[in-house]
Amino acid sequence: MSVVPALRCIVAHLFGPPPPLTPHLLVASSILNQFQKPLSSLLSHPRKAFSTRSKSHLAPKERTLVLNNDERVGCSGAVDGFGRVENSTIASRVFRPASKTRRRRRRRVSSNSWRPTSHLVEYGLVMDSSGNVVDEVLAVPMLAPRSYTREDIVELQCHGSDICLHRVLRACLEAGARLADPGEFTLRAFLNGRLDLSQAENVGKLISAKSTVAADAALAGLQGGFSSLVKKLRSQCIELLTEIEARLDFDDEMPPIDLDLIVHTIHSMVKDVETALETANYDKFLQSGLQIAIIGRPNVGKSSLLNAWSKSERAIVTEIAGTTRDVVEAGITVYGIPVTLLDTAGIRDTNDVVEKIGVERSEAVAVGADVVIMVMSAVDGWTSEDAKLLERVKSIKKSSGSSTLAILVINKMDRVPSVHLEWDGADDSFFSKHVFTSALTGHGVQDLERAVSEIVGLNRIPAGGRRWTVNQRQCEQLVRTKEALKRLETSVGEEMPLDFWTIDLRDAALALGQISGEDISEEVLSNIFGKFCIGK
Repeated sequence: MSVVPALRCIVAHLFGPPPPLTPHLLVASSILNQFQKPLSSLLSHPRKAFSTRSKSHLAPKERTLVLNNDERVGCSGAVDGFGRVENSTIASRVFRPASKTRRRRRRRVSSNSWRPTSHLVEYGLVMDSSGNVVDEVLAVPMLAPRSYTREDIVELQCHGSDICLHRVLRACLEAGARLADPGEFTLRAFLNGRLDLSQAENVGKLISAKSTVAADAALAGLQGGFSSLVKKLRSQCIELLTEIEARLDFDDEMPPIDLDLIVHTIHSMVKDVETALETANYDKFLQSGLQIAIIGRPNVGKSSLLNAWSKSERAIVTEIAGTTRDVVEAGITVYGIPVTLLDTAGIRDTNDVVEKIGVERSEAVAVGADVVIMVMSAVDGWTSEDAKLLERVKSIKKSSGSSTLAILVINKMDRVPSVHLEWDGADDSFFSKHVFTSALTGHGVQDLERAVSEIVGLNRIPAGGRRWTVNQRQCEQLVRTKEALKRLETSVGEEMPLDFWTIDLRDAALALGQISGEDISEEVLSNIFGKFCIGK
C-alpha cells in the first residue's frame, strides 16, 4: 500500500490549566502570520482552543490513552488541510483498528473505545458517519509530551490520492472536527514551551527555503543555534541586573564591585550581538535571493552571457542588433544563494515603438536590481555609446536614490588577439569589479560569479553557509540591544550612578526577550530574591 500524505489528528488532552495570555502572544501572532497563520481564534479564545481535561486517562507510568465516545461531546475540534483534529473523541469516531474490527465481527461487541500506544503504528480503517469504509490507513499516535506540540496527536496516513485524502478529511469534519488555523501546530508548540519565538520563525523559513543553504540555515535556527545565543545574552543581562539591583539596597553588605569584569562582560556581549547582526543581510539573500540586471548597448552579447551563465537557451541570440525586446529571466544559484538573471533590451535611442518600450523596461530593471552588470564588447572597446549609456544609468540610479553595485563585463574575448584593451573612458569609481568573459566558450563565468559574491559580501560567509541567520524583526531587536549595551558602557566609563546602569540593562534584556518571546519582569524579581540572601 502506498502511504504518502499524512492526516494529522490532534487530541487536546492537557494536564494543567490553559497557558495564560502574556504580551509575547501578540508578538507570536505577527510572527506566525508570516507563513499565513490567522491566529485570532486561538488568541482571543484561548480556553476554547486549549481546553482542559476534567480527568486524565493517562497515568504517569502509562503510555496508552483510552478514548471514550461520550467524552467531551460537543467540543469543537481542529483539523487542517491534512485532517488535524484537536478533539479527543474524533480519532475514535473515524478510526477502527483492524484487529479490533475483526474481534467485533466475531463477538458482535459495539464499543468505540480505542487504546492507542504512543509511537506505535496501527493498521486500520477510516469510517465515515454512516459506517462506510473510507480508506485503509496507518495511525501513528504521539502522546504528550513526546510530540511536536507537546500535546496528544494522532497522525493518519492514507493512500496517495486526492480522493482518499479529501474523503478522510471529510470524515474527520463530519465527526466534529474543524479546520485548523494555518500555523496552529507551531503556535501550540510555542505556547507549550517546546519552541521559542525565534525557533518558530525558522519553521516558516524552512518551509519557504529556496535552496539547500537556506534550508540548512533554517534548520540550524530551529535546532536552537540562535536561541542559545539569545538566552546566553539575556542571562548575562539578568545576572548583571540582579547584582546591581541588590547593590542599590544592600551595597554595604556586599563586596566591592569589579568594574573590569563588568566592562569585559559588556564588551563580550556587544561582540556577540555584532556577530549575529552580520547575518541579517545574508538572511535577506537566502529568503529573497539576488536580482542581477544585465544591461548594455545592443549586440554586445548580453543574451549570450545569460544563456552561458544559466546553461540554458533562455534568450534568443542573433547577429541582428535589438533582438531582445523584453526582459528575459533565468534562475541560477551562486554560492547557495538563489539568483535571478534579467536579460534586458539594448539601451539606446530609437524610434521603434516596441524597442522603446523594451528600453524603458531595461532602465526600470536596472533601478530595481541588486547588482547591475554592464556588458561591453572587447571587439569594439569602450565606445561613446557605452559612455552615454553609463551616464544614463547613473542618472537614473541617482534620481531613484537606489544604491549601486555594478560590474563591468568585457565580453567576446574569444574574438580579440590580446587582453590589452582600451577602455579608459569607463568610470572606475562606478564599477566595483571588471571581468573578462567569452559567452561563446563560457570563459570567465566563474570569475563573474566570484565577483558577484565579493561585492555583495557572500565571500565572507563560511564554507557551508551560516549556522543560522536573523530576520528583520530580530535584527531590529538586536540593534536595540547593542545600543543599550553601548549606553551601558558609557555609563560605566563615566562612573554614573547604578540606577542608570539598570535602565540600560533592562532595555537590553527586554529587547532580547522580544526575540525569544519571554517575559523579563518576573525573572528579574525571581533572580534578585533567589540568588541573594536579602534577609541577612
